[in-house]
This record gives sequence, structure tokens and C-alpha cells, in this order.
Amino acid sequence: MSSAKDADPSLGYLARKDTEVKLPRPTRVKNKTPAPIQITAEQILREARERQEAEIRPPKQKITDSTELAEYRLRKRKEFEDLIRRIRWNISVWIKYAQWEESQKDFNRARSVWERALEVDYRNHTLWLKYAEVEMKNKFINHARNVWDRAVTLLPRVDQLWYKYIHMEEMLGNVAGARQIFERWMNWMPDQQGWLSYIKFELRYNEIERARGIFERFVQFHPKVSAWIRYAKFEMKNGEVARARNVYERAVEKLADDEEAEQLFVAFAEFEERCKESERARCIYKFALDHIPKGRAEDLYRKFVAFEKQYGDKEGIEDAIVGKRRFQYEDEVRKNPLNYDMWFDYIRLEESVGNKERIREVYERAIANVPPAEEKRYWQRYIYLWINYALYEELDAEDIERTRDVYRECLNLIPHKKFSFAKIWLLAAQFEIRRLNLMGARQILGNAIGKAPKDKIFKKYIEIELQLGNIDRCRKLYEKYLEWSPENCYAWSKYAELERSLSETERARSIFELAIAQAALDMPELLWKAYIDFEISEGEYDKTRQLYERLLDRTKHLKVWISYAKFEAAAMEEIVEGADSVEEQKKKCIQNARRVFEKAINYFRTSAPELKEERAMLLEEWLNMESSFGEVGDVGLVQPKLPKKLKKRRPIASEDGLAGTEEFMDYIFPEETQAPNLKILEAAYRWKKQKISTED
Repeated sequence: MSSAKDADPSLGYLARKDTEVKLPRPTRVKNKTPAPIQITAEQILREARERQEAEIRPPKQKITDSTELAEYRLRKRKEFEDLIRRIRWNISVWIKYAQWEESQKDFNRARSVWERALEVDYRNHTLWLKYAEVEMKNKFINHARNVWDRAVTLLPRVDQLWYKYIHMEEMLGNVAGARQIFERWMNWMPDQQGWLSYIKFELRYNEIERARGIFERFVQFHPKVSAWIRYAKFEMKNGEVARARNVYERAVEKLADDEEAEQLFVAFAEFEERCKESERARCIYKFALDHIPKGRAEDLYRKFVAFEKQYGDKEGIEDAIVGKRRFQYEDEVRKNPLNYDMWFDYIRLEESVGNKERIREVYERAIANVPPAEEKRYWQRYIYLWINYALYEELDAEDIERTRDVYRECLNLIPHKKFSFAKIWLLAAQFEIRRLNLMGARQILGNAIGKAPKDKIFKKYIEIELQLGNIDRCRKLYEKYLEWSPENCYAWSKYAELERSLSETERARSIFELAIAQAALDMPELLWKAYIDFEISEGEYDKTRQLYERLLDRTKHLKVWISYAKFEAAAMEEIVEGADSVEEQKKKCIQNARRVFEKAINYFRTSAPELKEERAMLLEEWLNMESSFGEVGDVGLVQPKLPKKLKKRRPIASEDGLAGTEEFMDYIFPEETQAPNLKILEAAYRWKKQKISTED
């Protein structure tokens, strides 16, 4: 009865259960270990290749008499015709048909097939090429001419057809016919390669005048720089210097403003150079430099420099190349003498020329433009003029005394009472060290510390003395450093590190004590960490505990508590077997760590109840530590103290008022759930306290 009720008329009165598609259960791979014999993809492919069955080929047929031959031809033709009827547009079928007819030596039929194929697609130049090749191969020259003629008439823009046609006529020795074909082709104004082929053809038969006439037509139809240069080189090759010069002059008249004019002028100048006309070449270069935009004349400048080096003097090079750019820079610095970037470019130009006197003159003029205001931001670019000047004198000019004078003048110019540049002091000191003048370097760095002390100067000076092994000087420098900047934690740490590297443990400890006693420090957390790490590395665990206690007197930050607890827990790794067993020592360390955690939890519960998140993080850290202890640890101590997390919403205050609400995570600790009225009592207590204070 139930099956009848479940029957659905739309499903042919079958139950839904009967029509469900039951998919096979996926087999679970139980053993996932790799097989002992691994099979590569290459092996699979090789086996598949080996097991492949041989390809079935039709048996070879031997024709013994004319009747069989006629039957074979009839059958093949029928196959080709049927194939053509099906895929008439497939040119490869037509080509195979025609080539088969050619193999049967039935050329009339082959021509018929070719002609029928051309009716289908006469724009396919491959058909024309193969058709003509068949005629040429079988020495039907007139037929081939007929095919080529029709091809170039119908497809005059296919250069390959013209080349093949001309090549055939030239191979047959019909030079006049080939020339006539070239003329027909030139009427269609082909690209440069076609014209050049015609010219080469004439030159092969020493027809110089004809080639010259073709060049004239070529430069008219293709008025480009490359065409004119080819024409001029042709005349030069034939020894016609006057004609070649005339070609170049005509080209300059027509293409002086062309984008590729630079190539034309370079070629013209090189031509005059080969003709030993250096003055003419110089005039061409100067004319070109005046007319071509500077952005497009890089090659021209380079060629002109090479030309002047060969035929002119250095003054000529400067006047021709640098003169115009120098004039532009002079104009710019006259308009704005405080444009230091322009001075840098001007100096770079003079350095590329290499005239020492001019370079020094420009440097002196540049550094004379002192910034008007004594503010560091105005001097930041200007100071690099002095740096570059000093480096030029040292490295390029190799004038040591002048370099020293540059550094001295620069240091005298800077108003050290308002601001200074550590890089200048350091560069001057490093220069003296390179000259092996250690006393001079110390004097410069000492003046720097006296006039304008900076972190970089102290660090570099200390580094130099440390490399020289002067420990007493390093100590004095560190003392000066700390007198100047007593809040610098980096300096304190490095000073203590120096003493520790010298095995002066007590001195290092005294330095750390002095450091933490300072009223203000820039990064006290790094200093305390360095001090604690120092005591741990020395194995002084009691002193480390005292340090942690002193640090907790100053700050009760979460990270300090966690670090203290981790130290107590990790102390057991340093235990050496003694009177007590290792297990007892481990338990003692764990007890110490728990004591720290309990103290921290107690502080957050009583003194800072609003820091719920930090308290929760502390409990998480404690729980993780107990888990890491293994059998010795006791997770049950921490789990009852863990809070519950609640997602709540609170209003967001803005300048205009309430801007909306945001979600935050609140923590409910076990003692809060046990005393629900505690909050009300606390609020009442706060109200009472506030009331008393207002009455007073």
C-alpha cells in the first residue's frame, strides 16, 4: 500500500526510490605506501607503442597491360573527381590531382586540372607558382610564359610572381624580355626591394647608364634618406665623385627637415671625408648641428667628435659640440643661480670635456651661490656641490692639497651652531685616513664632536678607534657620547657590549646600572632586555630575578610578566646535576614560573581589572607553558581560571556625536560570574567617594 501511495503519475507510476540514480561507492585506498616497483610515464608510452598493431596498408598493385592501366587511371580520376565535388575549395586536392596527371604524362589533362583550380581560387599565388613550375620542369617554355603573364596581370602586388618570371627569362638568356617584365613591374611602383633588384639586374650586365636612370626614377617614387644614400654610394662606387656630391646636395635640399636627416648628413660628411675634403665635411657637420633638433642628433655629435679628433684640434671639438650646450647652461644659471641641479648638469658637461681649469672655474662659481637662509633644507642640495668638488680634486685631478682645502672651506662655511652635515665631517676624516694621516682624521672628528656632535660621527669615530685597537680612546669616546646623549640606549648597550667583549664583566654591569638609572631613555625596553640577556649569559640567575623584580616595580607590562615566567621555566635547561636530582630541580623551576604567573594574574585582577584582554592573554600563555611541560605540567591549575569570550557592541563617539556602534570581544572571568552584584557595589562605592570629594 505504501508503494502505491508513493507512486508518481509523472514518473509512470514508479516510486521516487526506483528512479534514483545510484552511483557506485568510491573505493577507499587503504594502503597509501608507494609500490616497490615504480612505473614512469615514459614506460607506459613505450609499452603502448610496442603493443600497437601494425598499420593496415593496401597491397602494392602491379600493372601488366594497357587495360589494367586504363582501369587504374579511370579509378584514380573518379576518386579525385569525387573528392573535388565534396571539398571543391581545398586547393591541396587540386594540386595532388594535377601532379598525378603530370606523373601519368598526360599534360593536357594536367593543364585542364590546373585551369579548373584557378577558376576556383585565382587569388592563391601558390597555385600559379606550382602551375608554372610544372610547365618549366617539363620544358614547356611558352606555356610557362603564358602562365606567368596571366599571374602577374591578375596579381601584380605579389612580388614573388614577378621575381620567378624574371628569373626564368634570365635563365633562358632573354635579357630584353626580363627588362621588359621589370618595366611592367615598375609601373606598379613596388617597394624598395623591387627597384633595387632591377638595378642589380642592370649592373649584372654592366648597363651603368640604365642603372643610373632607374636610380633617378627610384628616388622620385621613394624619396627617403636610404634611397638617396644608395644612389650616392652607387655613383661613388663607379668613381663619379662629382655626380655623388650632386646627389647628396639634392638630397639635402629635399630632406633637410626629415626625421632621418641625421643619417643623410652623417653619410654626406663621411663621403667628403673619404674624398679628403675635411673642410667640406666640417661645414656639413656644423650645418647639420644647427638644423637638426638636439634630441635626434646623438649619432651626429658622436661622429663629429670622432671627425674632429682625427682632423681637427681639441678647441674645435669644444667649440662645435660643447659650445651650444654651454651657452644653454650659462643662460639657465644666469636666470636662476640657485638652481643647483642645473649647476650639476653644467659641471657634468665640463667633466665630459676634461678641461681642468674650466671644471674648477664652474665648481668655484657654483659653490659661490650660498643659500640665502640658514635652514638645512635649503643647504641639502648645495652641500653636494662641495662633496663632488672634493671628490673630483681627489680622484680625477689627484690634487691632495686642493682637496684638503675644499673640505676645510666647506666646514668653515657651514653654520654649525644652527645645523651641520655629518657626511662632510666623515668624508673629510676618511680622506685623511686614505692619505694615512691618522692625526688629521682624529683632529677633524674631534672638532666635529666639539662643534656639532651627531650619532653618525660618534659611531664612525668609535669604529675607527676599535679597528685600530685603541680601547681607552673608545671608552673616552663612549663617555663623551653618553655625556652628549645620556638617553641614547644604543650607546649604553654598545658600551656595555664593548666591556663584555673585553671580559670586563663588572664594568659592563656598572654601565648597565648607570643606564637604567637615567631619568629619561629613548628605548628603555631594549636596554633592560640587553641587561637581562647579559646576566643570563653570565649564568647569574639570582641577579636576573632581581632585575625582573626591579623592572616590575617600574612597569607591569604584559610582556615583562611573560618574559619573567619564561625565564623561570627555561632556567631548568641550564641545570647541572648536583645534590638534588634533575627532576626536583625541574619541579622547582616550574614552581617559580607558576609563582610569577600567579603574581601577574593577581595584579591584573586587583590593580588593573580593566585590562581584561591582557589578563586573558597571560592565562593563554600560562596554559601553553603547562602543556609544554608534559607530565610535570598541570593544565588543571589554569583551566578553571580561563575566561568566557562574549561578543558585544559599544557606541563609537565622534566630534559630531555618536557615529554608530562597533563589535568588541569582552571576557567574563569566573569570579565575576560568582559575584554578579559586585559591579553594583563598586559603582556605589565610586559614587560615594565622588560625593565626599565634591563636598570637601
